[in-house]
Amino acid sequence: MEGILSIQSAVAYGHVGNSAAVFPLQRLGFEAWPVNTVLFSNHTGYGAWRGHAVGVEEVREILKGVEERGAYPRTRAVVSGYLGDAALGEAVLDAVAAVRRVRPEALYACDPVMGDVGRGFFVKEGIPAFFKDHAVPAADIVTPNQFELAHLAGFEIFTLADALNAAAAVRAMGPGLVLCTSLMVEETGSGLGLLADTADGAWLVTTPHLPIDLSGTGDVCTALTLAYWLRFAAPAPMLEAVAGAMYGLVEATQAAGSRELLLVEAQDCLVEPRMPFGARRLR
Repeated sequence: MEGILSIQSAVAYGHVGNSAAVFPLQRLGFEAWPVNTVLFSNHTGYGAWRGHAVGVEEVREILKGVEERGAYPRTRAVVSGYLGDAALGEAVLDAVAAVRRVRPEALYACDPVMGDVGRGFFVKEGIPAFFKDHAVPAADIVTPNQFELAHLAGFEIFTLADALNAAAAVRAMGPGLVLCTSLMVEETGSGLGLLADTADGAWLVTTPHLPIDLSGTGDVCTALTLAYWLRFAAPAPMLEAVAGAMYGLVEATQAAGSRELLLVEAQDCLVEPRMPFGARRLR
């Protein structure tokens, strides 16, 4: 069976990193091979956690073992998220290069986790430069939030035109698809925008902004973006499916009063998302 190599953090309790990305990939019909870069009891938003980061050489060893099992020729895509340091990022890019040597058409989906609006950067020094100079140019798909898109493009985003210009600037670095999450500009009003930019055009979906702060939504969104891109190979239906799935998941989590994403309970919305939010073509 073909699969997706997912190199991310993992937690025992809750859903972030691989603990958020692997299940959606599996439910959408893809074999997923998780390589964990962090092993924590829970995400750090609780203020206390146990566990440890996995050493870079151990990550490389695990990746080598996956390669030795013959997985790389069967890898349709590699996906990565939060990076603890730039050395780990180099291990990810080495894995991408190794996969592409035997599977040239394999995709690399990069979530350039660096920071967020209102929080600023929350990663180690050197990570933002690594993403901008190395990871993003190597990627086929990038899924920055508004703050990260602005950093990569080199200018702030206040309007939809700014976002389009920023996405085009990032796409010029190498990726074929730039998907900006959590877009809040004048044109989205009180809603939350999801913007997809490709060489063939740009599309926007706006959903209601649900008043809940959750960890792991970006990890799920990146996994869904990759899965639905592999399914549709077209921006508009991919964007509508991702927006519908994410809204359904967050809505169900909010209704239950849960602090953790209800991936298992709300799994049907990942596979058959309600799509009341149509994608509007911008160019």
